[in-house]
Amino acid sequence: MSNAQTRALETLLPRWGIPYQESLLDLDAVFGRSAPKILEIGFGMGDSTAKIAAAHPENDYLGIEVHGPGVGSLLNQIEALGLANLRVIQHDAVEVLKHMLAPDRLDGVHIFFPDPWHKKKHHKRRLIQPEFVALLAEKLKPGGYLHAATDWQEYAEHILAVLAAEPWLANTAADYAPKPDYRPPTKFEQRGIKLGHGVWDIVFRKT
Repeated sequence: MSNAQTRALETLLPRWGIPYQESLLDLDAVFGRSAPKILEIGFGMGDSTAKIAAAHPENDYLGIEVHGPGVGSLLNQIEALGLANLRVIQHDAVEVLKHMLAPDRLDGVHIFFPDPWHKKKHHKRRLIQPEFVALLAEKLKPGGYLHAATDWQEYAEHILAVLAAEPWLANTAADYAPKPDYRPPTKFEQRGIKLGHGVWDIVFRKT
C-alpha cells in the first residue's frame, strides 16, 4: 500500500465509496441520475475501469474490489479525472450482490481477468461458478450483458461452459466473442499478445 493509496482510502473513499449495507441500494440516488448501470467485479488497480468510465460518460459504473491498494489506486484516478460516473464498494462481491442490488437492475457486468486459480485443486476458488453466475443473471435486466475476459484458455473454457449452462443467459457469439471496443487492453494483456498468448472474451445476454 503506497502513501498515495493510503491517503486515498482515508480522504477519497468517503466521497466516492459506498459503504456496505444489508439493504438495497438506490443506484439512481447514488449517481444523481437515471442512466445505464454497469457493475465491475474485481477491478484490480482500476486502470481499465477508469478508462472505460472516462470514455463512456453516458453510463454509470460501480466497481467492487476488496484489495486495498487497488481501491486506493482507482480512487486516485477518479479524483484526477473527475469521474462523476464511477463509485467503489470495498467489500465481498457476493454479499454486495445478495444484499445491495435489486433484481433486474444492472445493464451490464464486467469481470476482467479474474484469478484463474490454475492448479486443479484450487479450481473451487474460482469466482465464476454456477451459483455465482445465477446470482449475476438475477441482477441483470432482460437484455443486460455479462462480459468476462481471461488470458487462461482452460479458464475460458470453464467460463464458457458455466455461462452456457445458465438458463437466463444466451451467448452473443458462436463461442468466444470479438473483443468489444469498450474494453481497453491492459499492459499485461498487450505484453502477452506480443508473446503469442491468447485472450478470450465471453459475452452473454440475459434473455
